Amino acid sequence: MTEKCDIAIIGGGPVGAALALALRDSGLDIRVLEARQADAPSSDARALALSCGSRLLLDRLGIWNQLNPVSSIRTIHVSQRHSFGRAVLRAAELDVPELGYVLPYPVLQDALDDAMRASAAKVVYGASVTQLTGEADHAVIGYRHEGIERELHTRLAVVADGGRLLAQQFPPETRDYGQSALIAHVTCAAPKADTAFERFTSQGPMALLPFQNGYELVWTAPHERAQEMLAWSDTRFLDELHNHFGDRVGAFTGAGKRSCFALGLKRAPQQTPMPHTVLLGNAAQTLHPVAGQGFNMGVRDAWELAQEILDVAPEQLGAGAMLAAYRSSRRTDREAGIRFTDGLVRLFSNDLPLLAPARAASLSLLDCLPFAKKFVAKRMMFGANG
Repeated sequence: MTEKCDIAIIGGGPVGAALALALRDSGLDIRVLEARQADAPSSDARALALSCGSRLLLDRLGIWNQLNPVSSIRTIHVSQRHSFGRAVLRAAELDVPELGYVLPYPVLQDALDDAMRASAAKVVYGASVTQLTGEADHAVIGYRHEGIERELHTRLAVVADGGRLLAQQFPPETRDYGQSALIAHVTCAAPKADTAFERFTSQGPMALLPFQNGYELVWTAPHERAQEMLAWSDTRFLDELHNHFGDRVGAFTGAGKRSCFALGLKRAPQQTPMPHTVLLGNAAQTLHPVAGQGFNMGVRDAWELAQEILDVAPEQLGAGAMLAAYRSSRRTDREAGIRFTDGLVRLFSNDLPLLAPARAASLSLLDCLPFAKKFVAKRMMFGANG
């Protein structure tokens, strides 16, 4: 069975869905191929740290007011373990109402799913994409749906599946940080309202993101250590967490379900791997979660690709000139984001004695220079393109 459309989006996660919604009034025939079943709840346990810039884009997509619960970040406290160095970023000092927001992944996914169903895009749930090839004037997608093999011809194929489909055919550049991230919701005796903490340690960065009555914890550690941490009793886990983080929020009093995933850098080639095809979000780049840049970059990917699509005639969709313009528009932000997160991990995730004083001094210097804090905060909120 062969079908045709203008744009096919492989992956209906938040980034793919954001693109579909950004194009909902374009008049284009858009298909979204999503492997999840329509009524399947999200199994992703992560909390998302949305930047101020992502909030603005989600507002333009018409879903920000549908998101609940959401907690605000108005202060970010950055420190280094066993060091005097620290820096504090405050929204009030940077002329923005909030620096960021925290919400559960399923809350965002559900809101996007509802919005897609109400849009003109055709969402095919339970679609398993098995093949993607590029031809001179279109891309060909092979997928299986309801037990039937189907073929979809499209002017532009957007791969937003997290990077699984083309990984073997076009291997990305990778870097294993030797770390895993343990995530859980934790409560404490003295939570600081609207305050997020980023703490650098020799085994990797730790983040506490304010959410409702506690914090969403992201605790990085070497792979084997992280697996051990999963097996700890709640009592030991809370004691070790307090010892590792310190007293800034008092004693930790409770922990929810813990889960763990490996961390690394994956960067697909900047050049589109095949004609009439573009990679989006984690399919294009997967970043370390330090500073919360990866998902926010994916949202910017989706928005800027939508603008390029809206600027060309339908017959030019997926043409070399259009794809080159999109790559050019995203190059600075993409490379800066990769260098920023990779540099933070390399610089701070070690216990080299000569680096410790320099790191402490750099954090203290950052805290004393308002223009430097504004520069860093702007990059975190809006990316390198501002």
